[in-house]
Amino acid sequence: MLAKKNIAIIIMGVSGVGKTTIGKLLSQTTKIPFFDADDFHSANNIAKMKNGVALTDEDRHEWLLQLNLLLNNQLQTNSCILACSALKESYRNILSTNCKSNIKFVHLTGSYNKVLQQMNERKQHFLPTSLLQSQFETLEISYSSINISIEKKPDEIVAEIVNELFHQSEIGIIGLGVMGKNLCRNFVNHGFSLAMYNRHVPNEEENIAENFKKAFPELNTAQAFDDITLFVAALQKPRKIIIMVHAGKAIDDVLKQLLPYLSAGDVVIDGGNSYFLDTEKRQAVLSDKNVFFIGCGISGGEEGALNGPSLMPSGNSNAYSIVQPFLDAIAAKDIWQKPCCAYIGEHGSGHFIKMIHNGIEYVEMQLLAEVYQILLSQQYNPDKIAAILTSWKETSLNSYLLDITITILQEKENNDWLINKITDVAQSKGTGNWATIEITQQTIPATLIATALFARYISGYKSLRTTLHKTYNSTSKNNFSIDILQLQQAYELARIINHFQGFWLIEESFKKFGWQSNLSEIARIWTNGCIIRSALMQELVDVFTTSNNLLLSNYFIEKIKILKPSLTKTVSACIENNIPIACFSEAINFLNAITTSNLSANLLQAQRDYFGAHTFQRNDIDDETFFHHQWKKN
Repeated sequence: MLAKKNIAIIIMGVSGVGKTTIGKLLSQTTKIPFFDADDFHSANNIAKMKNGVALTDEDRHEWLLQLNLLLNNQLQTNSCILACSALKESYRNILSTNCKSNIKFVHLTGSYNKVLQQMNERKQHFLPTSLLQSQFETLEISYSSINISIEKKPDEIVAEIVNELFHQSEIGIIGLGVMGKNLCRNFVNHGFSLAMYNRHVPNEEENIAENFKKAFPELNTAQAFDDITLFVAALQKPRKIIIMVHAGKAIDDVLKQLLPYLSAGDVVIDGGNSYFLDTEKRQAVLSDKNVFFIGCGISGGEEGALNGPSLMPSGNSNAYSIVQPFLDAIAAKDIWQKPCCAYIGEHGSGHFIKMIHNGIEYVEMQLLAEVYQILLSQQYNPDKIAAILTSWKETSLNSYLLDITITILQEKENNDWLINKITDVAQSKGTGNWATIEITQQTIPATLIATALFARYISGYKSLRTTLHKTYNSTSKNNFSIDILQLQQAYELARIINHFQGFWLIEESFKKFGWQSNLSEIARIWTNGCIIRSALMQELVDVFTTSNNLLLSNYFIEKIKILKPSLTKTVSACIENNIPIACFSEAINFLNAITTSNLSANLLQAQRDYFGAHTFQRNDIDDETFFHHQWKKN
């Protein structure tokens, strides 16, 4: 058997499909205890049904709660089988409470006439055939169930169930790079049966999955493949496949290989940093084949992938319900022990907010680099800088990025700090570029993300920078000094501005796309597992329950007023002393602009009207009429 955890197999369907017969036969085959939900109905419920009266949701509620308690108790020590109609999604949700990742629904399907025939053949059951139509009308599709036709013989049905649940893998991962490998280990460590696939490239990529399996004892029950047809055939239906390859063409190549072997209702998840509009195109293509495609942002790096990432899935909500138990199980947990995973919404919204997450991350990293640059100019060595940053961990500035920065600064090699030996050229990947492009397309001035990206671009011109440094003698002055508390406060405000811009960009973009946003929930799933987790993010979970605008939140208004002078003084001193602080300076420039009621943009619009007749509005007229003025006199 592949399963490493106890499971509850719920044989569901309308009355008359043979749930009890199949459940008992499955129990005999597997030696797993069997329970019949009908045995747990109250006397009132049974009396109602005998009299031909359909049960209401209220009638079923206590019954379902009792069955859920039964399942949770059984799962503590063993697997179990339950025959239960479970006709509605709401019923299945109650049954699955606190054990969702352990539940396996098997839906026995058949036509009305076939089921009616079977009902007429059975004896001594309290449900009359007159209620069969109401059961069909009540039945809601279960997207996550294994669907088996009752046209098959009972022993064939049981054999199919056994094969699906005990010989097939629950989930599959394609792409065994660092992230893919760590996700594999995360899934098996949570008891899921797993199939792994990596392509076979002669003399380059050979036996990757098999060698990976041999390297880690916990993978001994995982199935390893380099043949995609065998990989797909090894998965339970509906199939659940996570693709962990590079964004772009590689994703499309994998989908082209996969699609001929997939069935209606299968779910494919792209866990890479894909562009959200590409995700929407792929959703449309697979939807035409009745295959679901989920775009899932994954943050946390290789450590998060192994121990619990932050997950941002989006796409069809029914598809998400299929994969939710798997994603919830492997995700990081917040302070309330809820998974740092949430359904973001339709279309490519999951990859969209992952893109913005990475934009916020760019700024957070750049701000710490600027703090480092400022303190270096004060003649502090890396150990001293690390000590200063360590003192900030006891404040609301504490964050994952602050923590790793301290560790980096303390690392030594041959009696010197390793940071001193690292070339000052920073790389960037697609998400920072995409976020900056999206900012311009959405006309939302989230200026810090673009500034952080351009700071990386500037770093790439090392040779030119070295030449110009000598030419302009731009070294900072020796008598330059900044108070540490002032720097701390400046850094705190710059971070607040960064988070304001990032969440503002999400809120405004979601409005334009017609998506529903929940900023508090987004902040919550970013409180653990992801790169930008921090004490500030934890504060935002509560702040966003009352306001979607940080600058108008009572929680921040007075704080910003107190911190602003420190940011202003820090930026002024750094500029006077030739210290490049792109994001610090942009933070105060943005704050000054966004809090100024009368900007100089009236002159810009007048200039545009002068040379291009672009018109303007007047502030002495209340309506929105546009005017053109003849500026040039003949």
